[in-house]
Amino acid sequence: MIVVIPAYQPDEKLKKLVRELKEQTDYTVIVVDDGSSKACTPLFDALESSAIVLRQHPNKGKGAAMKMAFAYAAEHFPSDEGIVTADADGQHLIADIVRVSEEWKAFPETLVTGGRRFTGNVPWRSRAGNAITRFVFSVSTGVKVYDTQTGLRAFAVNRVPAMLKLKGNRYEYEINQLLYCTRHRIPIREVGIETVYIQDNASSHYRALIDSARIYKVIGLFVSSSVICFFFEYALTLTLSHVIGSRSQLAPAMILFLSTILPRVLSAALNYLLNLKVVFKSHNKTSFPRYALVALVVYGVYYVLMHGLTISLLPVPKFIAIVLAQLMCYPLNFYLQRRFVFAERKP
Repeated sequence: MIVVIPAYQPDEKLKKLVRELKEQTDYTVIVVDDGSSKACTPLFDALESSAIVLRQHPNKGKGAAMKMAFAYAAEHFPSDEGIVTADADGQHLIADIVRVSEEWKAFPETLVTGGRRFTGNVPWRSRAGNAITRFVFSVSTGVKVYDTQTGLRAFAVNRVPAMLKLKGNRYEYEINQLLYCTRHRIPIREVGIETVYIQDNASSHYRALIDSARIYKVIGLFVSSSVICFFFEYALTLTLSHVIGSRSQLAPAMILFLSTILPRVLSAALNYLLNLKVVFKSHNKTSFPRYALVALVVYGVYYVLMHGLTISLLPVPKFIAIVLAQLMCYPLNFYLQRRFVFAERKP
């Protein structure tokens, strides 16, 4: 097992972590000096007797440091070896690193994460930040990961080429790993670990506003296309409904059909292009006919809901009914697109 530890401005906790890893395991340790100051040079020099020390200057970020270590591991270790990443600030206990590593050995085709449960004396910003990210990630991807921001993860060396292609050089890189797994159907397994915060997490270099913005920007791509298409379809549906309804004597069901079918076709075309090029970045050549089939099924459900809300069951105003029907169709639409339309096919 290869332990990768990215480090920026570390203190004695890094030396303690490396020493305990060497005493209690037979793991190979790779430490990356991510552009730390000269004051940290003696610390990294002292680690060279018990770990592989890589150095990158200037500081490029946690993601870039991990990529550097991953590339080294791919070049010098077998493809079926495992990599486990850990933080340098003492938040990951040796027992938890071993637990995650053993779980990966049992399930080498997965990405294994060490999930904290945030019990005990946990800083409020950490507890709230993880809760929000957990909710947004689950809604956006359909995959539940309790601790989306954990730095304790394990995967096979043979996944390094794909990991090196992921965007992000700082904290957003870790959320990109999870998003990559959801897109490519790589199972994510969580192992419960201790929640450790030392001195209210004072040694963390996580910048709440800037780094959170990077993370949510990445997650936002999963919902942005749906939001854009929703407002487009919403406005066009209301406009056509008013125009057709005021200038014709057609039955309500026919007016509903005519005022919803064109907006749905146009918004579906826009949604397909956005999801293909931006969200799922799919190269699946069969995606268009699959998308057309899914769009037809979802529209059928949408029409039935709209008919029930505005004509046959409840006299709900159309501007409210559109929102309700779209919200009810969204989970089905997203699930079918992710699992059926844009899913990467395993070789």
